[in-house]
Amino acid sequence: MNNYGNILLVAMPGFIVLILLEALWGKLRHGEDVRIVDTLSSLTSGMTNILKSTLGLTIVILSYGWLFNNLHVVEWPKGSAWPYVIAFVFLDFTGYWIHRLEHKVNYFWGHHIVHHSSEEFNLPCALRQQISVLSNIYIFAIVPLAIIGIPGEVLGLIGPIHLFAQFWYHTRYIGRLGFLEYIIVTPSHHRVHHAMNDAYMDKNYGQIFIIWDRMFGSFQEELATDPCVYGMRRPAQTWNPYIINFKHQYSLLKDAWYTRSWKDKLRIWFMPTGWRPADVVDAHPMFTIYKMDELQKYNPTYSKAFRAFALVHLTVIFSLLCFLFFRFGEITQADALINGGLLFAAIFGFTAFLDKKLYGFISMLVVCAGLTIYPIITQDWFGLNTFLPNGYIFLSIYFFGVFNSSLVFWRKELGKA
Repeated sequence: MNNYGNILLVAMPGFIVLILLEALWGKLRHGEDVRIVDTLSSLTSGMTNILKSTLGLTIVILSYGWLFNNLHVVEWPKGSAWPYVIAFVFLDFTGYWIHRLEHKVNYFWGHHIVHHSSEEFNLPCALRQQISVLSNIYIFAIVPLAIIGIPGEVLGLIGPIHLFAQFWYHTRYIGRLGFLEYIIVTPSHHRVHHAMNDAYMDKNYGQIFIIWDRMFGSFQEELATDPCVYGMRRPAQTWNPYIINFKHQYSLLKDAWYTRSWKDKLRIWFMPTGWRPADVVDAHPMFTIYKMDELQKYNPTYSKAFRAFALVHLTVIFSLLCFLFFRFGEITQADALINGGLLFAAIFGFTAFLDKKLYGFISMLVVCAGLTIYPIITQDWFGLNTFLPNGYIFLSIYFFGVFNSSLVFWRKELGKA
């Protein structure tokens, strides 16, 4: 198994434990209930992101290995800690500017939008990460690391550490942290970043160190007089991570099609985030929140039985994801892609079903039918029989049960939406 998959096998259960502890703290200490389906949407978004990354489903312009082999001019002593320190600080510095670019330019906002799509601010929303296949275009930002001889294995270790170190500060339950507020990104800083209040928009881009924001004029402290309101000015209005990921790019594409100006057709992608051609604004208005009291959270109603069903089903999908990572080094690349494709489909069907739309109901039935038949045809589930004799039978029976449960829930409650 690749290093990233190994790290995920340790990190993912850890994230789940912290999410449960946060929910327990919120309930016992603050009397607050978690919005279960919002949390499920966040978790599925994280699952699609790590599936994409682990399976290598990205468009690679140039690999870091190629850049290192052809550009490096420095040889570091074996065992030196400096490559790790330099890589961490440099990733954070470039991360600040990439993050700032994602907020400021229409096209790049589409790459980042999923992370801001939750109307809550909690640990699960940290897992809302993009699935764009163009993510490796940002490799050009780390060309200097290749030039100064930072080995690929160093970057392969520091990259996930830097990413996962951004998880903890997505919470409302940790207050100010004294002198640390001047050095690292804290929950207070990041609450500001996720808020859509006028005073907080496009502030605090830092990932680990807040010093970049203080240096480059993008810092804003959290104000007691202006409570944070979370979400986006143009709400996602869906639980489906696939729709959320490409919703903004689709709207840009439609605007480019509808506008009569050839100049606007071209420049819309590179204009400031939210910009639309004047003729399209009038002809095709788009709901936008200007005052914080205009926010109405996306909140379809579900029965307790359905929420329990949803939790169980996501747990099974998550377990199958972990099993894929566990077996990654033992199965062929083709089997890994098939397994990943089935899991992508399972997540799509599940989250589309949560939106209580007819297409979601049909998607759920089609996916569950496929997942019922596939284990029977192959007489296994990518090596599951090795650990659980005839395990494929249990899996097939489970998905057949989900198929029938979906029919029941649709008739009783979901179809009424």
